Amino acid sequence: MAQADFAPYFYDNGPYIHNGNLALFSLSEDTAVGTQIYSLNGTDPEGQEVMYGLSFDPGSKEYFRVDPKSGNITLVEKLDREKQDSIDVHVSITDGQSKVVERVTIFVMDTNDEKPEFQNMPTIINVVETTDSGSSIYKVEAVDRDTGSGGSVTYYLQNPRPTLFAIDRHSGVLRIKSGEMLDYEKTKTHFVTVVVKDGGGNFNGKEQFLSSSATLTINVIDAQDTPPSFTGMPYFGYVYEVSVPGSEIFTVVAKDGDIGNPHPICYSFDDGDDGVFSINKTSGVITLLTLPIYLKREIFNIKVRASEVSLEGRLLDYELAMVVIRVVDLNNNPPTFYGENGTQNMFELTMYEHPPEGEILRGLKITVNDSDQGANAKFNLKLIGPGRMLRVVPQTVLNEAQVTILVEDSAAMDYEKHQFLTYKLLAVEIDTAERFSATADIIIHLLDTNDNAPKFSSDYYIARIPENSPGGSNVVSVTATDPDSGPWGEVKYSIYGSGADLFLIQPTTGIIYTQPWASLDAEVRSKYNFYVKAEDTEGKYSLAEVFVTVLDLNDHPPAFNDNFLEKTMVIGAPVKIEAVDDDAEVPNNVIEYAIMKAEPDNNIFDINSDTGEIMLKSYIKSMAIIQNITKQSDCTWSLVVQARDRGQPSFSTTAVVKIDITEATQLKGGPLESFLMQNRNRPLQILGMLAGVIILMVLVTVIISTATFLRHKKSNRILPNRRVRRRPQTQHTWKFKNPFKKEEPPGDKFIVEEDVQEPEVIVENVNYNNNISNIVRHWSPPPPPSAPSLPPPPPPFNPGERKWVIPTVSATVVAPRPKKKPEITKQDTVNRALVSELKMRLEQMRKMEH
Repeated sequence: MAQADFAPYFYDNGPYIHNGNLALFSLSEDTAVGTQIYSLNGTDPEGQEVMYGLSFDPGSKEYFRVDPKSGNITLVEKLDREKQDSIDVHVSITDGQSKVVERVTIFVMDTNDEKPEFQNMPTIINVVETTDSGSSIYKVEAVDRDTGSGGSVTYYLQNPRPTLFAIDRHSGVLRIKSGEMLDYEKTKTHFVTVVVKDGGGNFNGKEQFLSSSATLTINVIDAQDTPPSFTGMPYFGYVYEVSVPGSEIFTVVAKDGDIGNPHPICYSFDDGDDGVFSINKTSGVITLLTLPIYLKREIFNIKVRASEVSLEGRLLDYELAMVVIRVVDLNNNPPTFYGENGTQNMFELTMYEHPPEGEILRGLKITVNDSDQGANAKFNLKLIGPGRMLRVVPQTVLNEAQVTILVEDSAAMDYEKHQFLTYKLLAVEIDTAERFSATADIIIHLLDTNDNAPKFSSDYYIARIPENSPGGSNVVSVTATDPDSGPWGEVKYSIYGSGADLFLIQPTTGIIYTQPWASLDAEVRSKYNFYVKAEDTEGKYSLAEVFVTVLDLNDHPPAFNDNFLEKTMVIGAPVKIEAVDDDAEVPNNVIEYAIMKAEPDNNIFDINSDTGEIMLKSYIKSMAIIQNITKQSDCTWSLVVQARDRGQPSFSTTAVVKIDITEATQLKGGPLESFLMQNRNRPLQILGMLAGVIILMVLVTVIISTATFLRHKKSNRILPNRRVRRRPQTQHTWKFKNPFKKEEPPGDKFIVEEDVQEPEVIVENVNYNNNISNIVRHWSPPPPPSAPSLPPPPPPFNPGERKWVIPTVSATVVAPRPKKKPEITKQDTVNRALVSELKMRLEQMRKMEH
């Protein structure tokens, strides 16, 4: 039997399913081309392989393509719901023998892809300027082809600046804002931009709002609410001497203020024409009716009326304008300067120097005039002269002006520089071919004022005067000048200051001289400085400083401390003498020394002429050489030494110097004796050394006492209370070691015997000379222990006393000059005792050598 063949069929899966037979399938219009949108799905009852097909009605656009085997449908054309909201498609399935075709409809779903579109925009409307405030003037219409919220529209105005209009958001009605009015004369056209916006919707998976804009042009229609207005004002016309009757003088122009719908204008005179001018009613041309010589005025001020004329010929609103007509002739007159009495080419003025800047020179009454008219009478004024002291006002003149001269640079108007000023005042026409001009001389005589203070020829003066100048001697002459004239230029001099006591000045000549009683002494004061003042009659002054140097003269001779000097010279060491010159300056106080005479021999000493050091000749090395020269055992010399200054004239002084010559003696007392010998002429140094030793001993004692006290305090022991018996103390004596002798028994006393018997001296608690040795000092019982005391003060130094030196074998005692015997003090007694002891020991040493 033959087997039955059943046709294939589609699965019907219902809506919202993406496989089956496309029944009830819908597709969004924003689906991208190339997207697989569906899969056809069916089967064959016999299980044969099926093939799928897809076709469209003839003439229809083919939006889809199907894969025959898989049944996958792909979008191949862009969808647009606004153009086609459904698509009819024929789908087929076949097993090779049977074919099933079904017709299905695919619905295209809307998205917000369309902008709102204006139906009546852009457009131009006309609105009368008198339209009431708040009135509706236009209704804007716009449509959005989308559905739902994407198809709703809302209206807005795009306002970059405040506008006169407002729009209803929902209806699109455009109105004039409340309180606002249109004005054709201010703005003739308004441009209003309207924006329409949809309610938004989904597009490509996102929410989207679309809008459109268009411009509404509003022309304001003029209403008859503005009077006429003249253009090109102000109005000036000119009648020249060559004008004839009928000549056009000027043309006025007026326009209706309602420019959008203007009325014709009618011109007429209101006043001021004097019957010598006429005006054309329609053109506004003003003409001359007579010859210029019959005109009675040079200037005519004519009022012209411009009136609107209605269609019926009635005169409506009007406006007035002033036309100034000047009667002028040809340029045949140059500028001319006038004074109070008519034409004048020279003006003179006398004034004080340095007037305030900006001041008007009222003494100059100058008028300038050009008899021509119009441009022919326009000219410039210039002031030509020295510097920029003055300026002229005005600088540009039309016809006539009063000339004003102003001060511009007051400082330059100086009588001392210019006693008179000469300027040229120049007037030159500007816009004429002839360039006529005129000049006038201005002479200004300046009067002097006291505007200057006296001024010295120098800020300081240096003078020199010898110290022996008598009182009233001229020192220096100062000079100050005052450029002012008359009494203001007279100068009076005076001096003041701490250094002016010895000086006077002549008030009129400026000669500075010394007081009649003044005695200048360079040694007392050699420098003076003070101020000199130059003053005019009104008290203006200046100062200068004067420096006076008193020149030193050689009026003081050199002087020795004593005219008879005694010196001890050790061979190989010089002795020095010194003289003083009280003059203040070199070379008057520079001293030269010279040996004038020496006894018993002149050829044994040299002297340093600058320092005054006396020394033996270089070949004298010992006492034996001296004794061979003199053939005497006594080595005592008397020298006459001269001290001479280097001044002019030169002064000199002599002194007798007695010199004892000795050889250096090697001391045997150790370092102390060596120190004393080396410093025999410097007793203060010896005293300083001894004071230092005593202070050191005191410090050591204080340190030891402090350490002992601290040690006992730290031990913190309580000693038993017991009676302490004090043994009677034996009296101790203080002994000083003499560096010049051997030690002697402690009980020996220092007793000095001389040619003149001296009493025995017992010195208690006195130490006036560090050379004292072995002097017994008797003390009372010592007091309880106390803090160490400072050493006794050194004896006062008397410059007039002879400094004690160690005598040598050849030393002799020179009797001093007779003087009043001074009162013997303890210090003198000790010194005499020491000297006696030293003399005795030296005699013993000399005997031992022999």
